[in-house]
Amino acid sequence: MRAFDPYAIYSLWLREMIRFFRLKSRVVGSIAPPFFFLAFLGTGFSGMASRVPAGVDYINYLAPGIIGMTLLFSSTFAGMSVLWDREFGFLREIMVAPVTRLSIVLGRTAGGVTQAVLQGIIILIPGIAMGVKIKGLTGLLLSLALMVIISATFIGVGLAFASRMKDMSGFGLIMNFMIFPVFLLSGALFPVQNLPGPVRILSYIDPLTYGVDALRGCLVGANSFPVILDALLLTGCCAATMAIGAYLFETSDID
Repeated sequence: MRAFDPYAIYSLWLREMIRFFRLKSRVVGSIAPPFFFLAFLGTGFSGMASRVPAGVDYINYLAPGIIGMTLLFSSTFAGMSVLWDREFGFLREIMVAPVTRLSIVLGRTAGGVTQAVLQGIIILIPGIAMGVKIKGLTGLLLSLALMVIISATFIGVGLAFASRMKDMSGFGLIMNFMIFPVFLLSGALFPVQNLPGPVRILSYIDPLTYGVDALRGCLVGANSFPVILDALLLTGCCAATMAIGAYLFETSDID
C-alpha cells in the first residue's frame, strides 16, 4: 500500500467539492457574512479608521483582512466534515479501505483548501468593485499561493480537534471560542500597532497576523512586515499544524 495514493486523494477531493456545491445554502451562508463585513465596515468606518498606512484607503486595508477571515472560518470548520462522516459511518468505510490515512488527510485537506480559496476569490471580486486596487498580476498570483498556505494552516487545526472529538455541537462551540480571538488579534480590521502592548504580543503569535499582512502586501502594498518574513513564518505554522492534525487523525479512534 503506497503512502501517497493519487487516486484516493483525488476521489476525496472530488467528494468534498461535490458536497460543497450541492449544499447551496452552505455556499451562500459562508460567503454572505464576509461580504457584509467588507461592505458595511469598508464604507461605514472609512472615515474613522486611524493609523492606517498613509496613502491607503480603508477599503484597501480591510479587504485582505476580510479574505483572511473567510479563509480562517471556512478552513477551521472543514474539520466538521470528519465528525459528519464519523456520525454516518463513512469515516469507518474509508478507514478500512486499502489506502493510507495520510492519503485520506491529503484528500480532505485538498478539498478544504480549494473551497476556502474559492470563497476568498469570490470575496475579492466585490472588493475590486468597491474600489480595492490590486497591485498587479504578480501580486494577485502570490496572494493565491498565500491563501492556500493560510487555509492549510487552519485546516490542520480543525482536523486536530475533529480527530479527538465526537460531539458536533461541542466542536462548533470550541471552534467559535478559538477563531474569534484569532481573527480579532490578526490585524484584519485595524493595525496591530493600535493594540495595547501585552495584547499586541498575543497578535504576534497569531499565524493569521502574518497571513493577513502578507496578503495585504501582495494585493495592495500595505504590509507592516516584509512579505518574505510573513511567508516563512506562515509556512512554518502550516507545517506544524498539518503535522499535528495528520498525526492525530492517523491515531484517532474510528468508532
